[in-house]
Amino acid sequence: MTDNATAQPHPTPGAPAPSKLQEPVHPQGQAQDQDVNQASPPPQPQSQPLPSLRHGAFEDAQALFAGTLFVAMALMLFNQAGLLVGGTAGAAFLLHYVTGISFGKLFFAVNLPFYWFAWTRMGREFTIKTFLCVALLSLLTELFPHVMHVDYLNPLFASLLGGLLLGTGCLFLARHRSSLGGATVVSLYLQTRYGMRAGKVQMMIDGTVVLLALFVVPADRVAYSVLAVLVMSGFLWISHRPGRYAGS
Repeated sequence: MTDNATAQPHPTPGAPAPSKLQEPVHPQGQAQDQDVNQASPPPQPQSQPLPSLRHGAFEDAQALFAGTLFVAMALMLFNQAGLLVGGTAGAAFLLHYVTGISFGKLFFAVNLPFYWFAWTRMGREFTIKTFLCVALLSLLTELFPHVMHVDYLNPLFASLLGGLLLGTGCLFLARHRSSLGGATVVSLYLQTRYGMRAGKVQMMIDGTVVLLALFVVPADRVAYSVLAVLVMSGFLWISHRPGRYAGS
């Protein structure tokens, strides 16, 4: 006689076979899955552009004064060496050589028509800063002959040093949303609106003005003046590229 506790029940004919139990997952498989998840790098967040750092009033004041002072020193060197520059400054120099009127007064007057263009195309802040820089430059060029005089100045040295001083001063002004009027306003507008290099546009305008000086200034002085324009424009072409400077 068989014990009922140990007897195995016989399957009833026609009944479905009992389902098999799901096999447990091996711990080694879980470890492999965890290793795969840990090996995959997490998604990198998209880089955000740096916000524009706006200049304060003191930063604008010191940069505009320093830039205008550099330009005034360059113009003083050009005047001593009998050289020219481009843009409205070159036009003022030509009128100064022809009429004898001081450069500062002529430079301020020649820039008057460009303020309307700056106001409508570049905005009120740019125009006000430009007006103040032009007025300051006119004042400094009137003041410099009373506080500084150069007895001898090689024209080649004047063209190189003056070109670098001009480029540095204009770069200071451009990075603080200002200019010295005239061709600089046009070149900065074309760079902001169409992405054209300001230095390239400045070079074409200045070169045209300097070549017109052949009717007034000796040819050798014009050649040195062209060299100064190339130095200044090349400096701006390399240093002042669209989108490079984050300040405003």
